[in-house]
Amino acid sequence: MTTESPTPSSQTPASEAPRGEALLSRIFLGPSGLRAGWSLLLYLGFWLLLEYAFGAVVQLAGGFRGNPKSPESVVLDELLSFLSSYAAAVLMARLERRRVGVYGLPFGQAFGRLFWLGMVLGLGEVSLLVGLIAASGGYSFGTLVVHGARMFDWAALWAVGFVLVGLSEEFQFRGYSQYALTRGIGFWPAALCLSLAFGAAHLGNPGEGIFGAANVAVTGLVFAFALRRSGNLWLGVGWHASFDFGETFLFSVPNSGFVFDQHLSSAALHGKTWLTGGTVGPEGSVFSFLTLGISALLIHYLFPANREAQEAGVNARPG
Repeated sequence: MTTESPTPSSQTPASEAPRGEALLSRIFLGPSGLRAGWSLLLYLGFWLLLEYAFGAVVQLAGGFRGNPKSPESVVLDELLSFLSSYAAAVLMARLERRRVGVYGLPFGQAFGRLFWLGMVLGLGEVSLLVGLIAASGGYSFGTLVVHGARMFDWAALWAVGFVLVGLSEEFQFRGYSQYALTRGIGFWPAALCLSLAFGAAHLGNPGEGIFGAANVAVTGLVFAFALRRSGNLWLGVGWHASFDFGETFLFSVPNSGFVFDQHLSSAALHGKTWLTGGTVGPEGSVFSFLTLGISALLIHYLFPANREAQEAGVNARPG
């Protein structure tokens, strides 16, 4: 009985398969697993799908859809935004075999010392900013427009809303995205790219402008510095929340181009746009760059450069 040797066309040389597998491995995998670019794209895909799914569930359940400038609407929108971005990170944590806390919001420090310190610093910054504008003749408080128990009700609702804004925006721009890009290009290049995206995203707001968006981008870099020094996002979440609360409710001025309902007083900004920020709000004032510089100095002195503190959060180092 004779056997025929297979022809060259009937089998693949043994060396070709490993070469193909090696090429695919180099394209998709790096020393730390899935390459940073692919990780970020997969995360964004999960995020968009989850945001659509959560929104559809709310609509089917007859969720609140009222005035977009009301605190109720802000609470609902920001809750959905945060849940979708965070749930996408949970999926990535399972795929990457990492703890979800390494993406910037460790449960063990939730609403702890760093968060409350951030709340104090944010209120201090916005008070200084509005105070400088007022001292220059550009702000007047007006008269109270809410009184009694309603004042505390609206204050509490806005506080919840802006904590959700802080969680949502800090995690979206300095959470998983910062983590993934840091693995690929390093911490500060990643922070710069995401801060520019943070500023550009605000250009869609009705009263926003280039000067205000530039300020938002610089704010993003300051919050990235807070992340770098503190090791996680909780300081930035508290700072972000209390600054926005101060603008919108306490001082009753535009917030990144939005004039929200149910604020404390009939306050007004008047004078040159470079002084007051105009329709952007105090974030568009020239004084805002001064207060951001002071904020960066405070972070520097409150959180001295410490390798252990920086490495406590994976955002501060390549993964």
